[in-house]
Amino acid sequence: MALDDSGSARVFRIAGRAAGHRALPACAGMPGCAGAAAPRELHGEQVACRQCSLFALCLPVGVGPADLDLLERVIKRRRMVARGEPLFRRGERLHSVFAVKSGSVKTTLAIGRKRVQVTGFHFPGELIALDAVGAGSYQYDACALEASSLCEVPFDKLEELGMAVHSLQRQLLRVMSGQIRHDLLQQVLHCRMTAEERLAGFLVNLSARFEQRGFSATEFRLPMPREDIANYLGLAKETVCRLFTSLQQRGLLHTAQRQLQIRDRGELEAIAGLQAGDFVAPAPRTYPRSR
Repeated sequence: MALDDSGSARVFRIAGRAAGHRALPACAGMPGCAGAAAPRELHGEQVACRQCSLFALCLPVGVGPADLDLLERVIKRRRMVARGEPLFRRGERLHSVFAVKSGSVKTTLAIGRKRVQVTGFHFPGELIALDAVGAGSYQYDACALEASSLCEVPFDKLEELGMAVHSLQRQLLRVMSGQIRHDLLQQVLHCRMTAEERLAGFLVNLSARFEQRGFSATEFRLPMPREDIANYLGLAKETVCRLFTSLQQRGLLHTAQRQLQIRDRGELEAIAGLQAGDFVAPAPRTYPRSR
């Protein structure tokens, strides 16, 4: 795997949805998640990459069968974390990257002694700790928003494998491209928008990500409290609550505690000035095998 000195190319990208693979929502296996069966990992079973419902969204996409066998040997599966349990802390040495299999994870960054900034929410099929590669240490804290299961990928072994598997190199570069694109959108969302536009964009973002996993784009559970949403968007909790009420009164959505029903995604897109497709990656290209 060709890497520059900064290690900035050592990142991953979640691939687009592929037909025939049905992924899990953020509340999979959790109380109150209607219609979603718990993943086998929550019952203590090990599931191979090719049998995983998240296969089309995670690291193995584009990796050939023989190379996939090599990848499966280095993945440590079924790391279970309870609600509020830390996955890693800022400053710790990078030892692994993680793929969420069920549940959801929040990342935060401590600013000074008292302020904590929410930097992201991660759902099934998404990879965590990619930006730790350049510095060699984790750049933020990560904890579970609910009981969750993850695949752990030791980075040193993954790096060795990338040197031999060219399709994995391409997947790493896809991640770098996708993460830069996502970060740019978040800068627009946070810096150039009104409070209403930020919340609308956030909801469209979640809708697109759930839709990519084969689940409803209009009905899902928010695993994070209003305080976390407000912190992430740079708003006051009272502002976020008021905006939810306003959007509901206008018929654009309906909320019942953390259950959310989007009734007019097109109007939310119009408010945000962004479409759902802006938040998800296109389907991966097929490349000829390297000689």
